[in-house]
Amino acid sequence: MNGRVLVVMPLYNEEATLQEVLEAVLRYAPPQADVLVVDDGSTDRSAEILARFPQVRVIRHPENRGYGASLIDGFRYALEHGYDVVVTMDCDAQHEPYLIPDLLAALEDADIVSGSRYLPGSSRGQDPPPDRLRINREVTERVNRLTGYRLTDAFCGFKAYRAEALRRLQLDEPSYGMPLQVWVQAARWGLRVREIPIGRIYKNPHRRFWGGLDDPEVRLRYYVDVLEREAARWLSQPASRGEGGP
Repeated sequence: MNGRVLVVMPLYNEEATLQEVLEAVLRYAPPQADVLVVDDGSTDRSAEILARFPQVRVIRHPENRGYGASLIDGFRYALEHGYDVVVTMDCDAQHEPYLIPDLLAALEDADIVSGSRYLPGSSRGQDPPPDRLRINREVTERVNRLTGYRLTDAFCGFKAYRAEALRRLQLDEPSYGMPLQVWVQAARWGLRVREIPIGRIYKNPHRRFWGGLDDPEVRLRYYVDVLEREAARWLSQPASRGEGGP
């Protein structure tokens, strides 16, 4: 897809993978694309590594605000600076930068393109941790019932958005449930959504979720609460012409 592209990468204590991921992103992103890292209060050597990449733009949070808050800040930056497309991906080497052109190509006939670890063609890589697979399946089914979409992976952070789609969204969930706001509000505005297959890569199957969400059942309840709140807010009545985000 043509237009100005910004790659937004939330970061929290990923010193082990940050350099290799940034090098790959700069290799595979379109030549004129910009890269923005939102450092969410990292306490490791991430800032030192970022300093090796002067071409990478950085927003720093003085304290950890959450995965969703980092993406929301990245979206705001993109809209304020006139970008046409936003690609989001993580810094932990779970997303493969060589697929950035595939996301952008799929955006030609979509408003949001999301990677899926569970589509046909997504089999390469490791088996997912059982609790994550179970929660993803249950929440994805709930999302589909509410929205009418046919998603296979509600939580993949490797996405591409048209800027005009992002302008319709009012996102305010600071933690890991923010993608659920995206799906509900996308359905509200009739946005076109596509998935493309990506690999399943779990560099750290025992990673922490922070914010009290390490317990799978607590995490599931949190996701369901976010989803139900968004559905009540956005899907209880038809959209009116002229409504939208900032």
